[in-house]
Amino acid sequence: MKRIFTVGLLIAAVLIAGCGKKTVVTRVETDSTIDLSGRWNDSDSRLVAQAIVTDCTAARWIGDHVRRVGSPPVVIVGSIRNKTSEHIATEIFVKDLERAFVSGGQVDVVASSDERGQTRDERIDQKVFAAPETVKAFGRELGADYMLIGVINEQHDEQNGKKVIFF
Repeated sequence: MKRIFTVGLLIAAVLIAGCGKKTVVTRVETDSTIDLSGRWNDSDSRLVAQAIVTDCTAARWIGDHVRRVGSPPVVIVGSIRNKTSEHIATEIFVKDLERAFVSGGQVDVVASSDERGQTRDERIDQKVFAAPETVKAFGRELGADYMLIGVINEQHDEQNGKKVIFF
């Protein structure tokens, strides 16, 4: 019994000692680059998305589309597959691509199929619960002219203990 009491007292002391430590959190700007591990991170996602959109919008297809149709092209960002050995949250990358397209202002971006489903569900709810004068019309959604889909691959190079990963 005395042994159980001693073990219990020891566990309580460890738990109490652990509670006294404070963790300092440092907030940084969302556009700052912090590379702790060399793995794909939020900065890579943002910078690659910006580079892809800059490259896409520098090509002549936008001007051709505007001359042919009379309005900016409508783009949807489809699925991006991760074929690397790392865990990459491709949904974050998709949102970074959408944000870069919208910020560029040369194309219109439509929501993903999941997001459109949520909008449709909301409009069904409005027909039941909203005041008739505020119900939004169903259908007649803006359709995409172009879809961006892709794959993230990686390539490794290593020499004399130094390693480079190309995405």
